[in-house]
Amino acid sequence: MRKAVQALGLIILLCLGAILVNAQRSGRGRRPIPDRSNVPEWQVDPEFRKDVFTFVRVRYPSGGGYGRWGGGWRTDYPDSDLNFSFRLQQVTSLKVDPEGKILELTDKELFDYPFIYIIEPGSMQLTDEEVACLRRYLLNGGFLMVDDFWGEREWENFYNEIKRVFPEREPTELPISHPIFHCVFDLKAKPQMASIRHAISYRGTPYVSYEREDAAEVHYKSLFDDKGRMMAIICHNTDLGDGWEREGEDEWYFREFGEKMAYPMGINIVFYAMTH
Repeated sequence: MRKAVQALGLIILLCLGAILVNAQRSGRGRRPIPDRSNVPEWQVDPEFRKDVFTFVRVRYPSGGGYGRWGGGWRTDYPDSDLNFSFRLQQVTSLKVDPEGKILELTDKELFDYPFIYIIEPGSMQLTDEEVACLRRYLLNGGFLMVDDFWGEREWENFYNEIKRVFPEREPTELPISHPIFHCVFDLKAKPQMASIRHAISYRGTPYVSYEREDAAEVHYKSLFDDKGRMMAIICHNTDLGDGWEREGEDEWYFREFGEKMAYPMGINIVFYAMTH
Protein backbone atom coordinates (compact mmCIF):
# COMPACT_ATOMS: atom_id res chain seq x y z
CA MET A 1 0.00 0.00 0.00
CA ARG A 2 2.79 2.43 0.91
CA LYS A 3 4.59 1.77 -2.42
CA ALA A 4 1.37 2.50 -4.29
CA VAL A 5 0.85 5.73 -2.38
CA GLN A 6 4.45 6.82 -2.99
CA ALA A 7 4.10 6.01 -6.70
CA LEU A 8 1.03 8.23 -6.73
CA GLY A 9 3.12 10.92 -5.06
CA LEU A 10 5.77 10.69 -7.80
CA ILE A 11 3.12 11.01 -10.50
CA ILE A 12 1.61 14.02 -8.74
CA LEU A 13 5.06 15.61 -8.37
CA LEU A 14 5.80 15.23 -12.08
CA CYS A 15 2.39 16.65 -12.98
CA LEU A 16 2.86 19.48 -10.51
CA GLY A 17 6.17 20.52 -12.05
CA ALA A 18 4.80 20.46 -15.58
CA ILE A 19 1.62 22.31 -14.69
CA LEU A 20 3.11 25.00 -12.49
CA VAL A 21 5.91 25.91 -14.90
CA ASN A 22 3.16 27.30 -17.13
CA ALA A 23 2.14 29.59 -14.27
CA GLN A 24 5.74 30.81 -14.15
CA ARG A 25 5.76 31.63 -17.84
CA SER A 26 2.54 33.55 -17.54
CA GLY A 27 4.25 36.03 -15.20
CA ARG A 28 1.17 36.48 -13.05
CA GLY A 29 1.90 38.97 -10.27
CA ARG A 30 0.26 39.54 -6.93
CA ARG A 31 -3.31 40.79 -7.11
CA PRO A 32 -4.17 43.84 -4.98
CA ILE A 33 -7.89 43.04 -4.82
CA PRO A 34 -9.34 39.72 -3.60
CA ASP A 35 -10.73 38.03 -6.71
CA ARG A 36 -10.10 34.93 -8.83
CA SER A 37 -8.12 36.84 -11.50
CA ASN A 38 -6.23 34.22 -13.54
CA VAL A 39 -7.07 31.26 -11.30
CA PRO A 40 -9.33 28.98 -13.38
CA GLU A 41 -12.89 28.23 -12.34
CA TRP A 42 -14.49 24.81 -12.35
CA GLN A 43 -17.90 23.46 -11.54
CA VAL A 44 -18.89 21.31 -8.59
CA ASP A 45 -21.57 18.72 -9.29
CA PRO A 46 -24.66 19.96 -7.37
CA GLU A 47 -25.49 16.38 -6.37
CA PHE A 48 -22.13 16.03 -4.63
CA ARG A 49 -21.68 19.53 -3.26
CA LYS A 50 -21.27 18.20 0.28
CA ASP A 51 -18.71 15.62 -0.82
CA VAL A 52 -15.96 18.01 -1.93
CA PHE A 53 -12.92 19.26 -0.04
CA THR A 54 -13.23 22.91 0.97
CA PHE A 55 -10.27 24.99 2.10
CA VAL A 56 -11.63 26.86 5.14
CA ARG A 57 -9.66 29.84 6.41
CA VAL A 58 -10.41 30.94 9.98
CA ARG A 59 -11.02 34.61 10.71
CA TYR A 60 -9.86 35.27 14.25
CA PRO A 61 -9.37 38.31 16.52
CA SER A 62 -5.90 39.67 17.14
CA GLY A 63 -4.23 42.86 18.30
CA GLY A 64 -5.42 44.44 15.06
CA GLY A 65 -8.99 43.18 15.43
CA TYR A 66 -11.00 41.35 12.81
CA GLY A 67 -11.56 43.91 10.09
CA ARG A 68 -13.17 42.92 6.81
CA TRP A 69 -9.85 42.40 5.07
CA GLY A 70 -7.43 43.35 7.83
CA GLY A 71 -5.59 41.36 10.46
CA GLY A 72 -3.09 38.51 10.35
CA TRP A 73 -5.80 35.97 9.59
CA ARG A 74 -6.02 37.15 5.95
CA THR A 75 -2.28 36.96 5.14
CA ASP A 76 -1.66 35.56 1.62
CA TYR A 77 -5.40 35.72 0.88
CA PRO A 78 -6.90 35.10 -1.65
CA ASP A 79 -4.14 33.75 -3.92
CA SER A 80 -2.92 31.20 -1.40
CA ASP A 81 -6.32 29.58 -0.92
CA LEU A 82 -7.34 29.75 -4.58
CA ASN A 83 -4.05 28.43 -5.94
CA PHE A 84 -3.83 25.59 -3.44
CA SER A 85 -7.44 24.57 -4.05
CA PHE A 86 -6.88 24.66 -7.80
CA ARG A 87 -3.73 22.51 -7.63
CA LEU A 88 -5.47 19.97 -5.39
CA GLN A 89 -8.28 19.73 -7.94
CA GLN A 90 -5.85 19.60 -10.86
CA VAL A 91 -3.24 17.07 -9.78
CA THR A 92 -5.06 14.78 -7.33
CA SER A 93 -8.27 12.77 -7.39
CA LEU A 94 -9.87 15.04 -4.78
CA LYS A 95 -12.96 16.98 -5.76
CA VAL A 96 -12.39 20.50 -4.48
CA ASP A 97 -14.58 23.56 -3.95
CA PRO A 98 -13.07 26.28 -6.18
CA GLU A 99 -13.99 29.14 -3.85
CA GLY A 100 -13.03 27.99 -0.38
CA LYS A 101 -14.54 29.68 2.66
CA ILE A 102 -13.78 32.16 5.43
CA LEU A 103 -15.42 31.25 8.72
CA GLU A 104 -15.17 32.26 12.34
CA LEU A 105 -14.74 29.62 15.01
CA THR A 106 -18.19 30.48 16.37
CA ASP A 107 -19.95 29.83 13.04
CA LYS A 108 -22.19 26.76 13.29
CA GLU A 109 -21.26 26.01 9.69
CA LEU A 110 -17.69 25.25 10.81
CA PHE A 111 -18.71 21.74 11.81
CA ASP A 112 -19.68 20.97 8.20
CA TYR A 113 -16.01 21.12 7.17
CA PRO A 114 -13.33 18.67 8.37
CA PHE A 115 -10.31 20.93 7.64
CA ILE A 116 -9.57 24.49 8.81
CA TYR A 117 -6.53 26.74 8.35
CA ILE A 118 -5.17 29.41 10.70
CA ILE A 119 -2.35 31.66 9.53
CA GLU A 120 -0.11 34.07 11.48
CA PRO A 121 -1.39 33.23 14.98
CA GLY A 122 1.51 35.09 16.57
CA SER A 123 -0.88 37.80 17.77
CA MET A 124 -4.10 35.75 17.82
CA GLN A 125 -6.33 36.43 20.81
CA LEU A 126 -9.31 34.10 21.00
CA THR A 127 -12.45 34.84 22.96
CA ASP A 128 -13.68 32.33 25.53
CA GLU A 129 -16.46 31.32 23.15
CA GLU A 130 -13.98 30.71 20.33
CA VAL A 131 -11.79 28.63 22.63
CA ALA A 132 -14.75 26.41 23.49
CA CYS A 133 -15.82 26.10 19.85
CA LEU A 134 -12.32 25.16 18.65
CA ARG A 135 -12.01 22.53 21.36
CA ARG A 136 -15.37 21.02 20.46
CA TYR A 137 -14.57 21.12 16.72
CA LEU A 138 -11.27 19.28 17.12
CA LEU A 139 -12.55 16.69 19.58
CA ASN A 140 -15.42 15.94 17.21
CA GLY A 141 -13.15 14.96 14.33
CA GLY A 142 -12.04 18.28 12.85
CA PHE A 143 -8.48 18.98 11.71
CA LEU A 144 -6.56 22.25 12.13
CA MET A 145 -3.52 23.41 10.15
CA VAL A 146 -1.56 26.34 11.63
CA ASP A 147 0.97 28.15 9.44
CA ASP A 148 3.33 31.14 9.14
CA PHE A 149 4.49 32.32 12.53
CA TRP A 150 8.08 32.82 13.54
CA GLY A 151 10.32 33.03 16.58
CA GLU A 152 9.87 32.68 20.31
CA ARG A 153 7.51 35.59 20.95
CA GLU A 154 4.96 34.45 18.37
CA TRP A 155 5.27 30.85 19.54
CA GLU A 156 4.64 31.92 23.13
CA ASN A 157 1.46 33.74 22.14
CA PHE A 158 0.14 30.80 20.12
CA TYR A 159 1.11 28.33 22.84
CA ASN A 160 -0.81 30.32 25.43
CA GLU A 161 -3.89 30.37 23.20
CA ILE A 162 -3.80 26.66 22.33
CA LYS A 163 -3.32 25.79 26.01
CA ARG A 164 -6.57 27.62 26.68
CA VAL A 165 -8.15 25.22 24.19
CA PHE A 166 -6.40 22.11 25.54
CA PRO A 167 -4.90 22.77 28.98
CA GLU A 168 -4.47 19.01 29.42
CA ARG A 169 -2.54 18.45 26.17
CA GLU A 170 0.93 19.41 25.00
CA PRO A 171 2.01 20.07 21.39
CA THR A 172 4.29 17.21 20.32
CA GLU A 173 7.14 17.56 17.81
CA LEU A 174 6.63 15.25 14.84
CA PRO A 175 9.69 13.24 13.77
CA ILE A 176 10.60 13.21 10.08
CA SER A 177 9.66 9.51 10.11
CA HIS A 178 5.99 10.39 10.73
CA PRO A 179 3.72 9.35 7.83
CA ILE A 180 2.55 12.93 7.26
CA PHE A 181 5.94 13.67 5.69
CA HIS A 182 5.73 10.65 3.37
CA CYS A 183 2.08 9.81 2.65
CA VAL A 184 2.09 11.26 -0.89
CA PHE A 185 5.40 13.08 -1.35
CA ASP A 186 8.35 11.36 0.33
CA LEU A 187 10.02 14.34 1.99
CA LYS A 188 13.57 13.87 3.26
CA ALA A 189 13.56 16.90 5.55
CA LYS A 190 10.98 19.10 7.24
CA PRO A 191 10.24 21.95 4.80
CA GLN A 192 11.17 25.45 5.91
CA MET A 193 9.50 27.99 3.64
CA ALA A 194 10.67 31.58 3.80
CA SER A 195 8.58 34.41 2.41
CA ILE A 196 9.44 35.33 -1.16
CA ARG A 197 10.88 38.70 -0.15
CA HIS A 198 13.16 37.19 2.47
CA ALA A 199 14.24 34.27 0.28
CA ILE A 200 15.21 36.49 -2.64
CA SER A 201 16.97 39.00 -0.38
CA TYR A 202 19.10 36.28 1.25
CA ARG A 203 19.50 33.99 -1.75
CA GLY A 204 22.83 32.15 -1.61
CA THR A 205 23.31 32.68 2.15
CA PRO A 206 22.70 30.37 5.13
CA TYR A 207 19.79 32.62 6.12
CA VAL A 208 17.69 31.97 3.03
CA SER A 209 15.16 29.73 4.80
CA TYR A 210 14.43 31.57 8.04
CA GLU A 211 13.34 35.08 8.84
CA ARG A 212 14.97 35.83 12.20
CA GLU A 213 17.72 34.49 14.43
CA ASP A 214 15.34 32.82 16.88
CA ALA A 215 13.54 31.03 14.03
CA ALA A 216 16.38 29.05 12.45
CA GLU A 217 14.90 25.65 13.31
CA VAL A 218 11.64 24.64 11.67
CA HIS A 219 9.07 22.81 13.79
CA TYR A 220 6.07 20.67 12.90
CA LYS A 221 4.15 19.93 16.08
CA SER A 222 0.85 18.23 16.63
CA LEU A 223 -2.00 17.71 19.05
CA PHE A 224 -3.56 14.27 19.41
CA ASP A 225 -6.86 13.16 20.89
CA ASP A 226 -7.24 10.35 23.42
CA LYS A 227 -7.35 7.74 20.64
CA GLY A 228 -4.15 8.97 19.04
CA ARG A 229 -5.81 10.79 16.14
CA MET A 230 -3.95 13.87 14.97
CA MET A 231 -6.22 16.88 15.52
CA ALA A 232 -3.82 19.64 14.48
CA ILE A 233 -0.52 20.24 12.74
CA ILE A 234 1.36 23.34 13.84
CA CYS A 235 3.86 24.60 11.24
CA HIS A 236 6.21 26.97 13.11
CA ASN A 237 9.13 28.91 11.60
CA THR A 238 7.86 28.27 8.09
CA ASP A 239 5.45 29.91 5.63
CA LEU A 240 3.83 27.31 3.38
CA GLY A 241 1.08 29.74 2.38
CA ASP A 242 3.51 32.10 0.68
CA GLY A 243 4.66 29.29 -1.57
CA TRP A 244 1.07 28.78 -2.71
CA GLU A 245 0.33 32.48 -3.04
CA ARG A 246 3.48 33.41 -5.00
CA GLU A 247 3.72 30.44 -7.37
CA GLY A 248 3.90 32.62 -10.50
CA GLU A 249 6.09 35.48 -9.33
CA ASP A 250 9.66 34.19 -9.38
CA GLU A 251 10.96 31.01 -11.06
CA TRP A 252 13.80 30.40 -8.61
CA TYR A 253 11.52 30.83 -5.58
CA PHE A 254 8.98 28.49 -7.10
CA ARG A 255 11.54 25.83 -7.98
CA GLU A 256 13.35 25.90 -4.65
CA PHE A 257 10.45 26.53 -2.30
CA GLY A 258 7.01 26.18 -3.91
CA GLU A 259 7.58 23.03 -5.95
CA LYS A 260 9.89 21.29 -3.49
CA MET A 261 8.30 22.33 -0.21
CA ALA A 262 5.04 24.29 -0.09
CA TYR A 263 2.87 22.22 -2.40
CA PRO A 264 4.24 18.78 -1.41
CA MET A 265 3.86 19.49 2.31
CA GLY A 266 0.42 21.04 1.87
CA ILE A 267 -0.82 18.12 -0.20
CA ASN A 268 0.61 15.65 2.33
CA ILE A 269 -1.18 17.44 5.17
CA VAL A 270 -4.55 17.43 3.41
CA PHE A 271 -4.15 13.81 2.29
CA TYR A 272 -3.24 12.71 5.80
CA ALA A 273 -6.05 14.70 7.40
CA MET A 274 -8.64 13.31 5.01
CA THR A 275 -7.52 9.68 5.38
CA HIS A 276 -7.02 9.51 9.15
